[in-house]
Amino acid sequence: MAGGGERGLGPLPPDLRDQLEAALAHRRDGPGALVPFSWLRKLHAHLREEGSPLYLHELLEGSEIYLPEVAKPPRNPELVARLERIKARLANEEYRRITQNVSCQGPRRTGTLVDLGRQVRSVKAVVVTIFNFIVTVAAAFTCTYLGSQYVFKEMAARVLSAVIVASVVGLAELYVMVRAMEGELGAL
Repeated sequence: MAGGGERGLGPLPPDLRDQLEAALAHRRDGPGALVPFSWLRKLHAHLREEGSPLYLHELLEGSEIYLPEVAKPPRNPELVARLERIKARLANEEYRRITQNVSCQGPRRTGTLVDLGRQVRSVKAVVVTIFNFIVTVAAAFTCTYLGSQYVFKEMAARVLSAVIVASVVGLAELYVMVRAMEGELGAL
């Protein structure tokens, strides 16, 4: 430690001096000295109290960090068995969730007759909607034409009023159909 005094270490307290000598003796015996960082902090605090120009990074210059290997405790066999059961249960649940809509009778359900039935139902719905639209507009035209004979004497005025009322009813019917289809598409 005599060489350390020339670098500005100065007199050390006895406990720090003993720890430093033990670390240096260990260095002579083995590949390097193992010094705990807490001891280096104590040494640095002492040097600061003494007003030494030596900084902590200068003390650590050329040293390496030694991280002891952490020994993992052996795993509890009961815990390992329980974890395996939980993993197997979760895997089965995920498998069931993935395959819930798959069945061995799938090709029979999507045959041509089932597809034909779906198509017929959708075409039937469209035909009924169009028929309803035509009947509603025709009924509005007819009612207005027959009802306007009490108001107008000329045929042109009666036809014009019937066309106007039928157009308004047709537009209202189209609006209702568009809203209904929008609601059906939104539900999908």
